[in-house]
Amino acid sequence: MSRVERLPNGLVLALEERDYPGVAFQLLVPAGAVNEPEGLLGASTLIEGWLWKGAGELDARGLAQALDSLGVRRQSGAGLEYTLFAAAFLPEVLEEVFRLYALLLLNPRLPEEGFEAVRSVALQALLSQEDQPARKLFSELRKRVFLSPHGRDPLGEEESLKRATPEAVREDYRRRYTPKGAILAVAGGISWERLLGAVEPLLAWEGEEAFYPTPLLSEPHSFTLKRPTAQVQIGLAYSDVGPEDPRFYAARLALEVLSGGMSSRLFTEVREKRGLVYAVSAFPAGVKGQGLLMAYGGTTKERARETLRVMLAEMERLAEGVTEEELSRAKVGLKTALVMADESIRSRAGSMARDLYMLGRIRPLSEIEGAIEATDLRAVNAFLRAHPYRNPWVGLLGEVDDVS
Repeated sequence: MSRVERLPNGLVLALEERDYPGVAFQLLVPAGAVNEPEGLLGASTLIEGWLWKGAGELDARGLAQALDSLGVRRQSGAGLEYTLFAAAFLPEVLEEVFRLYALLLLNPRLPEEGFEAVRSVALQALLSQEDQPARKLFSELRKRVFLSPHGRDPLGEEESLKRATPEAVREDYRRRYTPKGAILAVAGGISWERLLGAVEPLLAWEGEEAFYPTPLLSEPHSFTLKRPTAQVQIGLAYSDVGPEDPRFYAARLALEVLSGGMSSRLFTEVREKRGLVYAVSAFPAGVKGQGLLMAYGGTTKERARETLRVMLAEMERLAEGVTEEELSRAKVGLKTALVMADESIRSRAGSMARDLYMLGRIRPLSEIEGAIEATDLRAVNAFLRAHPYRNPWVGLLGEVDDVS
């Protein structure tokens, strides 16, 4: 059972007590690409990297050693809608771990001499996209899908990163690193009372309400990015329903039929029967307030047109409905993935944080399992008839003619 409470400074705190010899948390800070100031795109990535250059009495090396000495397994990164800090550790070091993270968030050094190194790493990450054609395509596809800032790449833009100054990034940190909109989800073998005591240093965290723009879509269209690549990358995007929609589980089960394994429709029709691709998949890619389904195929220049045709046809064919056998396999696949993920407290802390961000509440595992099981063939096929996957955004990358 989970407990959720909004602390006096606006931070949302959640705990799911588990009989487990460890603790994990995920902290979502409301600083992502969507609410970066114009002209400072990539600032979230710069801030996240810069924070680790020292905090309070500790320089970068001292901070890293302090966390390592506590056995903290950690990761962090700036994304589209928020910056994520995640950690896993033993319960006996709980208080010291949160003291250090409070230091990191509230009293970072942000040293001038560390800024250029952070900028250099950010620029390298951005430029590495040129060696990752699939990622390059989907970055561009998102820009084409959204008229709102939800189409931005969390890595930023080269010119913005080069123009960024330490003063501007420090000011952005002060504005967007706020507890109002932040979520701290914890899972593991500790009590609520002990957690409240451990996070007390975070109560000194202050800031204004986080701002998030409303998602806004463009009209579906097609584009081609011509690149001298060995393969052609194909990307499709379709408007979809999100987890707040009562038809969400019908949509997820339909997606599992489409791309849930080696017996799924996309894999069978595009790869197994025709041998058109080396990789094909479909996956959810929505944001808060706007569902999105994307599909990917990687193929040769000679087979690009046929691959695109077959992928579009398979997406459209969903409107004809799925079979009882397909639905049964999809339910088993979704529930298995759910149970396997739930075995890890790191994964559970992550799903708790995402639920709180997307829905404002935490879904118990039993609720999700029950909703999957209760979604019958009639509900799935009714959803697919009412919500056919047609008229997508289409993007191609490679040595291929323009999409017609």
